Order: sequence, then structure tokens, then C-alpha cells
Amino acid sequence: MSRLLVVEDDDAIAVPLVRALEAQGYDVEHVGGGVPAVERVAGGGIDLVILDLTLPDHDGLDVCREVRAAGNDVQILMLTARTDELDLVVGLDAGADDYVTKPFRLAELLARVRARLREAAEPTVPATSVARDVRVDHSAHRAFHGDRELDLTPTEFALLALLVREAGRAVPRDEIMEAVWGPGWYGSSRTLDVHISALRRKLGDDPGQPRLLTTVRSVGFRFEP
Repeated sequence: MSRLLVVEDDDAIAVPLVRALEAQGYDVEHVGGGVPAVERVAGGGIDLVILDLTLPDHDGLDVCREVRAAGNDVQILMLTARTDELDLVVGLDAGADDYVTKPFRLAELLARVRARLREAAEPTVPATSVARDVRVDHSAHRAFHGDRELDLTPTEFALLALLVREAGRAVPRDEIMEAVWGPGWYGSSRTLDVHISALRRKLGDDPGQPRLLTTVRSVGFRFEP
């Protein structure tokens, strides 16, 4: 049974969310602040954190950073009322794996939870993919741009690994969504655009004139070989 930690100070959101997750068979804990969230995650045994970014005692972005700084790779799904793409990218850069914007549909959130847990449980492919000066070591779960190791979230790593492995081919959006977020994924494909934007930033790829990750209009994305 997967153990989830809900970090939300608004009981009007937290109570029904906890009940819905428990009804899906998850073991759910709830805390109302960022400080106890960091302490609980440090204690171990948590498979996924559902984290509100607006907390009374500790900013949710700082919670992400502290969890990652401690070397914990627990899945983090952030809840945010911030819909600006830059704000979402900042959240992903802080260490979140995915996000759901408020107000959210419960079915979408449950689908994201399933996708994140499924990705965490999948074995890593023992292979290395190389394109241009980007190298992805699947077995070690590490990616390099030249001699520099990239600091990627699990979702960003899965996305980059797929595109580098398929370098030169225009990978359709639906294929990417299914491969990275899982079959039956429920939600807007804007999630993919946000993660592509974050990857470009980390690769130093100009979004106006990308050299590595290019957009193929009406199809998807291509990693240039």
C-alpha cells in the first residue's frame, strides 16, 4: 500500500481529499504546515507528497528545496493557484515532479497520483542514450550536458531520456504524454509544455530559437541529432 502525505492547511480541501485518497486504497497522512511536512518526509516511509504551495508557516517551494537538498527523491505533486507558466517552472525547478492547479478536478488529481506512483515503481532501463552533447545514463538515472550534470526532476529526466533516445524523430505529443505520464493520463497537455520549457532552461536552449529541443508544429517535439 502506497503511503501519501497531504500538506494542506485548508481543512475544506484537505479533509475531502484525504477521504478520497483513502477510498482509493492509499494510506494517507495529513499535516497542515511546511515545517512538519519536511520533518515527516525526513522520517521516511512516504511514497508521494501532495503539497500546497501556499502554507502559513513555510513556503511550499522551500519545502521542495529542503526535501531535495536532503537527498530525498520522494514524488512531489504540488497544488497551486499560480497559473503563470513561469511560476510553474519555478515550482518544477524547486524539485516538484508535477502540479495540479486550483481549483482542481478530483479525477485529474487521482490520475496524476497514479501516474507519479507508477513512474516511481518502474525499473530503470539499463542503457545510455547520446545525442549532440547530451548523454542520458538510464541505469544511473543521470543526465549530462557536455561535462555538466543536469539537475533534473524525475519527470524531466523521463522526458529528456525519451526525446534523446528518439533523437531525430518528431515524437507526437500523445506518445510523449503516455510514455512519461502513463496510459490513461487525465489532464491538459499544457503540462508537457511547462516541462519542455523547464528542460530548455536547464539545457541553456533558447526558447525563441531552440537548437536542441525543437517544437514540431501540430505534431510534438524533436531532439535534434
